[in-house]
Amino acid sequence: MRSAPHHPRTDRPRTRRPLRAAGVVTSAALLLPLVSAAPSATAEQPRSGALQAAFSDAAARYQVPRSVLLGVSYLETRWDAHHGAPSVSGGYGPMHLTDARTALAEAPHHSEGAEDARGDTSRPRTVRTKVPETAELPARLRTLDRAAELTDLPAGELRRSSRANVAGGAALLAAAQRKLGKPLSSDPADWYGAVAGYSGADDSATAAAFANDVFDVIRTGEARTTDDGQRVALAGSPGVAADTAQLGRLQLRAPAEGNGVECPSAVGCEWIPAPYEEFGDGDYGNHDKADRPRDQSVDYIVVHDTEGSWDTTIKLVQDPTYVSWHYTLRSSDGHIAQHVRTKDVAWHAGNWAINSKSVGLEHEGFLIAPDAWYTEAMYRTSARLVKYLAKKYDIPLDRQHIIGHDNVPGPTAASIGGMHTDPGPYWDWSHYFKLIGKPFHRTAGSHGGLVTIRPDYAANKPDYTGCVKAGQLCDPHGSGAVRLHTAPAADAPLVKDIGLRPNGADSTTGVNDTGARASTGQRYAVAGRQGDWTAIWYLGQQAWFHNPRRQPTAVDAKGLVITPKPGAADVPVYGRAYPEKEAYPAGVPVQAVSPLPYKLLAGQKYAVGGKVRGEYFYAPTFETAGHALVRGEERYYEIQFGHRIAYVKAADVIARSSGR
Repeated sequence: MRSAPHHPRTDRPRTRRPLRAAGVVTSAALLLPLVSAAPSATAEQPRSGALQAAFSDAAARYQVPRSVLLGVSYLETRWDAHHGAPSVSGGYGPMHLTDARTALAEAPHHSEGAEDARGDTSRPRTVRTKVPETAELPARLRTLDRAAELTDLPAGELRRSSRANVAGGAALLAAAQRKLGKPLSSDPADWYGAVAGYSGADDSATAAAFANDVFDVIRTGEARTTDDGQRVALAGSPGVAADTAQLGRLQLRAPAEGNGVECPSAVGCEWIPAPYEEFGDGDYGNHDKADRPRDQSVDYIVVHDTEGSWDTTIKLVQDPTYVSWHYTLRSSDGHIAQHVRTKDVAWHAGNWAINSKSVGLEHEGFLIAPDAWYTEAMYRTSARLVKYLAKKYDIPLDRQHIIGHDNVPGPTAASIGGMHTDPGPYWDWSHYFKLIGKPFHRTAGSHGGLVTIRPDYAANKPDYTGCVKAGQLCDPHGSGAVRLHTAPAADAPLVKDIGLRPNGADSTTGVNDTGARASTGQRYAVAGRQGDWTAIWYLGQQAWFHNPRRQPTAVDAKGLVITPKPGAADVPVYGRAYPEKEAYPAGVPVQAVSPLPYKLLAGQKYAVGGKVRGEYFYAPTFETAGHALVRGEERYYEIQFGHRIAYVKAADVIARSSGR
């Protein structure tokens, strides 16, 4: 999510009035916790089969097919307990029983003026004034109280105990089945309506998408080890054919028709427009009309997190003085709202060159609160949306084009420190790309010349600081990122990022510090190997990460790399691929092709994401009549230069295949 003072249109040829404090809210119903007190991850854990037994016992007690219970839990949490911490929707435990009032009441208070959750000051502070009564919350945010009534178990136990939580979920499913007038059948196919209702969705399309995914899991099966070491398995039952006609008994809102939402058919999607408003002469918000892809290609999909709840986010995007993005995805059930047509340009990335060529997806969640977690339902819906958009705009399904907000480069040297860091090191890129259908595999031998970062998300738990306050160690948690050192040793200093720290200071372990971080799916050119360590070229230097043979954090790859032309000691690196000044017609102000403070040095190699023509989309007015697309002769290579992508002029480098 974007806000002043780091305006996403840094090169707009007109003035912008300051945005008002659109993000200040007065009701706790709009904000779920950034962080939450939770039992220590080092607390004594139950035996590894205890959770599997809990599912069996609850299924038998409440006469719910075990496969249904396991399937619903997998869609909500992938069977994880998250150490007792609530989700962004206020959900607890493997069954995601929601108690948003308690989650709000126990969340730490963040005073106005405190450090922003993204590690910068570019979004408005969110202030909470009161905790709402349970009755004031929508039903989807208060299912735990109903589970307590049905099971006679204390609410605290349902929040803390996985065994109790599973029993509560089973009781809710059985109650929903009875309400539908259906028998407590042993056949999973008879439970489609109850499963759809468990999602909490208020529209039939989202409820159906949730139920269809649950039954897909039931048919295909799943098995994994949870975040607290529990081994859980669901054997596949390919022949299960759900009674989808039951959906009509739920009396849910029908999908809105005639609004032209651009979504895949298998998800629930609604149109909540980001409104246009003109505030004065040449001053408007909060997006630009365009005619993509005819007047500009769409090359990127940018993954964000909202740093606020669904309700807060939806209110903000409807404020014409705020900024905009194309879609918001809800954590509890994966529901999607579209706000800007994909042919138009939303202000979401903080880099106008990226904004004009991308679609922005906001996901309900918090970067610094890994246990205010993303549900499986939201990951799956998002993956479907990405595949749909990628097909529509011919976007490659790789990490050079499906990028995080934290991979967007600063357009100029002055902007680097204000660039955002979401979705951060806890977003599970590996799982996300498996759902997209493009898992990260080894594509070469050890002489391929490149590596693709791919640690085991659950086992990879690098230390991060700053989740609660500066310097404080974050709770251990799975991560898709690896840390980069100046030498092949864990105690060697982290590599420097002179763009973030012009004074030459070392990078840190801060959760928002991207200066020494490589993330799952990113490809880098190999700069050396020594024992269990691998070096890559990164921000103009060698960067080492631990990559043991028995538990590798990267796999070998091959592809196109660039290196400076012979005789060049270094070449400049850019945060945007703008055309040469000769390409600009009269009336269109020339945009500076200003390099970033980095250098690509002789002998270094960087993985290529693609070759692009220098372009600038001139949009001084909301309507397209005054717009122009400036295309130059200058060509650029997009490269993986650091944690963020960057550009180099094709005339400055040589491109060739890596390794052999």
